Amino acid sequence: MKSYTKYLWFNTKSRYDIVNITPQVEEAISESKVKEGFCLVNAMHITASVFINDNESGLHQDFLAWVEKLAPYGKDKYKHNLTGEDNGDAHLKRTIMGREVVAAVTNGNLDFGPWERIFYGEFDGQRRKRVLIKIIGE
Repeated sequence: MKSYTKYLWFNTKSRYDIVNITPQVEEAISESKVKEGFCLVNAMHITASVFINDNESGLHQDFLAWVEKLAPYGKDKYKHNLTGEDNGDAHLKRTIMGREVVAAVTNGNLDFGPWERIFYGEFDGQRRKRVLIKIIGE
């Protein structure tokens, strides 16, 4: 069995962002030379997310508006912020949107439905963060 690891780095210009990372994941699968297996994509920071959905900008705006309603930004809203942070909302948003995805690799490609793409969700941006891609298989 083969194993391949690659890291992606992000530093978004805004506090909140959704970035399509499917091309970078596909590139990593090609580099891995794995034809049949699995690909894990994991946000390695507690205020960022990785998820699978449709690459449609209106939907992305809906996601950001939805998580803002569920966990609104505010320094005085969260006990976590008593530590001197202002990102209590970002921790909750990450939990809602998810930490990681695992996708099948078939014939050397992501085995996705027609609209599925992989996204990096940022909820406390403007600083450097890492995403892990781990591919295993034959």
